[in-house]
Amino acid sequence: MQPLLDAIATLLTFLDQGGIMMYAIALLTLVMWTLIFERFSYLRNDLKTDVQEYFLAWEMRRERKSWNAHQIRAAMISRVNNRINSNLDMITALVALCPLLGLLGTVTGMVEVFSVLSTASGGDARSMANGVSKATIPTMAGMVSAITGLFANTYLVRVADDEKALFADHLTMDH
Repeated sequence: MQPLLDAIATLLTFLDQGGIMMYAIALLTLVMWTLIFERFSYLRNDLKTDVQEYFLAWEMRRERKSWNAHQIRAAMISRVNNRINSNLDMITALVALCPLLGLLGTVTGMVEVFSVLSTASGGDARSMANGVSKATIPTMAGMVSAITGLFANTYLVRVADDEKALFADHLTMDH
């Protein structure tokens, strides 16, 4: 139990060194990775059930060449595509937002440095270093979050595109 408490204390110290924007970046990263893990889980487990359900419904049709059959097929493909693409746009937006929050943390840290310079006649080196720390740590955290999210998002989009194409190919119009 003590190692867990020590790890939490170290994390909170790190978040405090980066200023208030670090908490926003941490929350944003938590939401982003929650959505990423949800998409991984869906694509690995639940997608098979959805595809099988629509595939069986399509195979049960006696006639698959009419205009109505084409529309039903298009609707099935659209429904599966919507389920596959769920949350992918949100993940992409969160990935793009991470470095922006890091830059906002940089600005707030630099404002603190300029505030110290304006109040202290020669500038207190310790206070200025604290402001510089609050300027660089959020930038680093935002970039690390964005890079890890970018790799996961790229993989998810690729797998989603492959699954959509595969499903459309399986709904044959042969009879």
